Amino acid sequence: MDPVRLATRLFDGPSRSFAVQLWDGLVLAPRSDPAVRGKVVFRSPRAVEALLPPASERRLVDAFLEGDIEFEGETIGLLEAVARWEGPRPVPSLAASAIAARVKGALSGVSVSSVQARLRGRAHSVGRDRDAVRHHYDLSDDFYRLFLDREMVYSCGFFPTGAETLEEAQRAKLELVCRKLHLERGDRMLDVGCGWGALLSHAALHHGANGLGITLSQNQLAEARRRFARLGAGGHLEALAADYRTVRPDPPFDKVASVGMMEHVGRGRLDEYFGAVHRLLRPGGLFLNHAIADASGVQAVPWTSRRNGGFIDRYIFPDGDLVPVGMVVAAAERAGFEIRDLESLREHYAETLAAWLGRLEARFAAAEELVGRARARAYRLYLASSSAAFRLGRISVFQILLAKRTEAGRAEGVPRNRADWYRTASRPGAEQAGRTERPG
Repeated sequence: MDPVRLATRLFDGPSRSFAVQLWDGLVLAPRSDPAVRGKVVFRSPRAVEALLPPASERRLVDAFLEGDIEFEGETIGLLEAVARWEGPRPVPSLAASAIAARVKGALSGVSVSSVQARLRGRAHSVGRDRDAVRHHYDLSDDFYRLFLDREMVYSCGFFPTGAETLEEAQRAKLELVCRKLHLERGDRMLDVGCGWGALLSHAALHHGANGLGITLSQNQLAEARRRFARLGAGGHLEALAADYRTVRPDPPFDKVASVGMMEHVGRGRLDEYFGAVHRLLRPGGLFLNHAIADASGVQAVPWTSRRNGGFIDRYIFPDGDLVPVGMVVAAAERAGFEIRDLESLREHYAETLAAWLGRLEARFAAAEELVGRARARAYRLYLASSSAAFRLGRISVFQILLAKRTEAGRAEGVPRNRADWYRTASRPGAEQAGRTERPG
């Protein structure tokens, strides 16, 4: 069986709702109603080998990173359609083995190993967590500027109406976090995993908060310090190279935020994580924990697994762990926190990732110049597949508002209802205009 006939056989199942184009120009039309505009393109016979039993995510990913597999058209929609596909039709095992040997012999020898993460030491130790963070975030600030908003917010935006630009959605998200924390002038705030400093800058400018941001990324630390200096905040905002386990506050913080950081903690460290934050917070204070969660119990979308050496673990977020929200809530309560609010922003993250992907694809030549072809393609696949996983509900993202109660059982700043959180969340700082332009 030649590779063209093999590919035709593999894609012959009735559940395929996307078009496939082979290296010789042959287009295999969808077998069911097409769900998306575009097609999956196999540019080389060797890409077919990844579909032979046992199917290998690793071979599929490598074929994409090397350019042997391409998505033309609506990238996210194509990945959704692939996720719903029941998979290639079986072929006789002996024929598959023989054809696999022929296809392997045609491999180009292109290597993508240079972009894989290589970590040493015990998983989620302080040193290994630092190396994992730097593998991702210290890649290139200029690369991230290609697709992030102007403030460099690298987490889920908030689209109150759905008509917001990415910049507006990220400002709205920063304001929503501050409102949930009931930030007031003079509050001392800790940002765990502060990124490039956008949240603390917003908290200082629009709410008069003081703050400390901690990060293990060298690039983010340098940019956060530059940003805080430009604000003229003096000693009111500070960024440190520190781990959540090593911060020693004196006095404790009034408010704590952790946005997009808990994914690096690992489920085996949840008790330590929430216990550490609980000690860092004064009685009556609030903690806003924002993190992606596994919502399915199965692999999210083909080519996107995050654990046990999957694509995202190997190339994007080494040692990342998406913990089901039930486990997160239980760990927070074991640490002594009271759960005051839990909100899913799943659809908002799908939109955020789609916006990032659109910007990256529009500037893809510049991305390749900055980080190389294989890594740029890895990020394209990561953004598209993650957006598809959020759309399909395989993963979600939650904001959990936690309170460290006083001895009298009180939690300060928690409203009777959510109305005030959303009333001006899309217009950050509106009520503070002319009153708290600089931190006090």
